[in-house]
Amino acid sequence: MKKARAVAGISAPVAIFSAALLASEKLYNFAFKRVDYVPETSADKQKYADAYYAYVDWLHRQPIQQWQLNANDEANHLVAQYVPAKTTSNRTVIISHGYKGDGETMANYAYMFHQMGYNVLLPDDRGHGQSAGKYISFGWQDRRDYLGWIDKVVRINGRHTDIILFGVSMGGATVEMMSGEDLPPQVKAIIADCGYSSIEEELAYLLKRQFHLPKYPFVPIVSFINRHRMGYYLSDVSSVEQLKHNHLPIFFIHGDKDVYVPSWMLKENYQAAKGPKQMWQVPNATHAESFWIDPAEYQRHVTAFLNHYVPDN
Repeated sequence: MKKARAVAGISAPVAIFSAALLASEKLYNFAFKRVDYVPETSADKQKYADAYYAYVDWLHRQPIQQWQLNANDEANHLVAQYVPAKTTSNRTVIISHGYKGDGETMANYAYMFHQMGYNVLLPDDRGHGQSAGKYISFGWQDRRDYLGWIDKVVRINGRHTDIILFGVSMGGATVEMMSGEDLPPQVKAIIADCGYSSIEEELAYLLKRQFHLPKYPFVPIVSFINRHRMGYYLSDVSSVEQLKHNHLPIFFIHGDKDVYVPSWMLKENYQAAKGPKQMWQVPNATHAESFWIDPAEYQRHVTAFLNHYVPDN
């Protein structure tokens, strides 16, 4: 009888742990595994669908060049679309897209910068679009991939080119993470729209908000799985830690009604950032909605920031 109780006492925790492992594996595949399509936008963004597709149609009409990195390396092959400015320009913006998107989903921002006289580079991040990769790195591996795109811009457009890094959502976090890298002098400024403070905090926040699940034990198990699959723990993926090493002018944009990447993450990022910085919290904007509420106002803010820190040569 005592032996039976002992076995039961052991088996219950084992069963709970096994269930947590299974749930964490499903969570990892749901969140980190690539998908070869762009999911539909959230219901509150459907009202912008016609405008969004008008920007995509504009992009398709442009003289797009396809750029590649690591073309002969199947596991690391990366693809981007390059849209030259209307007239020869020494200014290029590299635009980083959001979670499970691709370069094309940033057509509205491409149009804005194109109207401002910029060449535009639209990479498909690792694990997205036409680029290789089985898993999504949430900006961590991408930050190094983008160093390759920067080098390519400098090689093709010349060493006197000025480069701006711009990203939204996961892309915002990506350019924030790039800020801590050893960037070449051609990179002049960074604009980060609604980027998260760290993937660990973001995952824990969404687990609680969307699935009513606690951080423990799921986030640590997911982190362990990621260490096995991609070589690093989730705690390594931090915008905050990278921003502490930033020295470039950086402009943070964030909707004040964002419940996907909450505004307290904006505050963490802003407080951590070194170097010249500005912040614009957009009234009534939800996640990644700041542009759509008023595209002209958005462009005015971006232009004012860039005119201050990146004047025309």
